[in-house]
Amino acid sequence: MLSLLRKIERFFRNTIGWNRIGMMLSLGIIAVAAVVLYRTLRDTDVREVVAALKATKLHQIALASAFVVIGYASLTFYDLFALRTVGFGWLPYRIAALTGFTSYSIGHNVGASAFSGGAVRYRIYSSHGLSAVDVAKVCFVAGLTFWLGNATVLGLGVLYVPLAASAIDQLPIWLNRTIAVGILAALGSYIAWVSSAPRVIGKGGWQVQLPGGFSTLIQISIGILDLSCCALAMYMLLPDEPNIGFVYMAVIFVTATMLGFASHAPGGLGVFDAAMLVALWQYDKEELLAGLLLFRLLYYLCPFVVALAILGAREIALGMRAPQEQGEPEKIEVTAPIRSEIEVIEKTDAG
Repeated sequence: MLSLLRKIERFFRNTIGWNRIGMMLSLGIIAVAAVVLYRTLRDTDVREVVAALKATKLHQIALASAFVVIGYASLTFYDLFALRTVGFGWLPYRIAALTGFTSYSIGHNVGASAFSGGAVRYRIYSSHGLSAVDVAKVCFVAGLTFWLGNATVLGLGVLYVPLAASAIDQLPIWLNRTIAVGILAALGSYIAWVSSAPRVIGKGGWQVQLPGGFSTLIQISIGILDLSCCALAMYMLLPDEPNIGFVYMAVIFVTATMLGFASHAPGGLGVFDAAMLVALWQYDKEELLAGLLLFRLLYYLCPFVVALAILGAREIALGMRAPQEQGEPEKIEVTAPIRSEIEVIEKTDAG
């Protein structure tokens, strides 16, 4: 079986290329989402959407905002954990918090977060002595934390309410439950693998020691906290009726988020929304659309503006500090013996 998988991997790598496959997959997801959005929203009454926005209760927005703040605070622990894992634990939390918040805020909105967020990380961490390879290691560990959290939430959630996953992937309940068991089995095997001995991946100068068993559980906890807060923020903005239950909605939310992430569209725009509109068919379309718009405002736009303001202020401060640190050129005092030697040299040159 392993030999067959390797042959398939070599075939795709040599004939098509993984980059092209990834691009085709992203374009396919975006195309399907565009068709779904068109069919879903073509008869939408904009006035009803505006009315639903105005009817949203203030305490719903306040609770959603609070969960967004907690969610972004949890994102700072992605970088803090990654820095300590790759050997830069001496960097203070405030640097990890600044980098984690700004990189994810910008990465969520710009799209292709591995590159856009990585560029922000490099800009900040390089000023504290980290090389491009060091930043790549931090990005890898932070990404691993994200995917471990996703795998855990999806595995447990789909196992508990497989019908929620069926609302998006249209697969039979028994098959979704089987997939969930497979995800959890793979996750358990990974934890057992890193617990049994120190595990190092990479070659040459790019090597990362994977977190051990206990540290992996911490990673998973960070990911669960992040995803739970995001899902709770969305849950607060849903219409009051019908009450579908938080776990059901969380499975749909995480699946829609992963589809948006796979599309590489800025903020999963269109893809995330199409998946949510299709899966949460129980709700009034205009009211659900109003909730999605508010979620985008709170979770994407507001942090993006704050992150840009913080980075802009930081760049201005660094620009003002640089001339002050350089100061005036140091004046070298010429002593008498040195002056006489200079005069001898000048006379020799003149002769």
